[in-house]
Amino acid sequence: MYRQRSTRHPQPQPHSAHDSHLPTPVPPPRQHQPHSGSRPRQPAQHRHSSGLVRVPTRRKTRPLAWLVAGFCALFWVMVIVAGLAILIIYLVFRPRNPKFDITSATLNAAYLDMGYLLNADLTILANFTNPNKKGRVDFHYAILDLYHGGHQLASSYIDPFSTMSHESRFQDVHLVSSQVRLPLEQSQQLKKEVDSGRVKFEVKGLFRARSNLGSFLQYSYWLYARCTIVVTSPPTGVLIGRKCVTKR
Repeated sequence: MYRQRSTRHPQPQPHSAHDSHLPTPVPPPRQHQPHSGSRPRQPAQHRHSSGLVRVPTRRKTRPLAWLVAGFCALFWVMVIVAGLAILIIYLVFRPRNPKFDITSATLNAAYLDMGYLLNADLTILANFTNPNKKGRVDFHYAILDLYHGGHQLASSYIDPFSTMSHESRFQDVHLVSSQVRLPLEQSQQLKKEVDSGRVKFEVKGLFRARSNLGSFLQYSYWLYARCTIVVTSPPTGVLIGRKCVTKR
């Protein structure tokens, strides 16, 4: 007799507490195969909404822009022409500033009342020179001030006058101070200078001049002069030293 084999299916083993902590295997994701007739999809950033290329349209220039451009061009042309004209005038005439100088001076009096009130009398011969080869210089305003140690003592106004090219014009200027109060140190310094025979003064000038280089070539300017003079003691004090500077 043949024994019949019994087919037994294995019974599932119960999971133990140790096996419950093991990770459950995850099947790999499916990869979608593209169809044979379809094209791969392009990324969104490489796609264009339209395949047409826009050509920028030409805008017409406004009349106001042409007007502004023309005005700027005309302005620069006028600047260049004016610069060339000034350069030509300078090369032809070569204008120079007039000069101020003191040719002579006489100290007629210088004494102190009560030790600090100054009375002085000074006469100077002013020299105005026009060094230009061409053109006249007119002096419309001229005033001279007398100083000693930085303190103003007297002032004198000169009437308007003119100087031709290469001409020197001399003007007598009388500077008188009466009862001018001086500080104690300044009065003592002046007394020492009178006793030593060397009195030092300053003469400052302010002039309004106008150069005439032709019928239509005229220009005005201010001139500033400063002279330091040394004279002997009064009443016959004479000029023994001077230094003058004139500038614009």
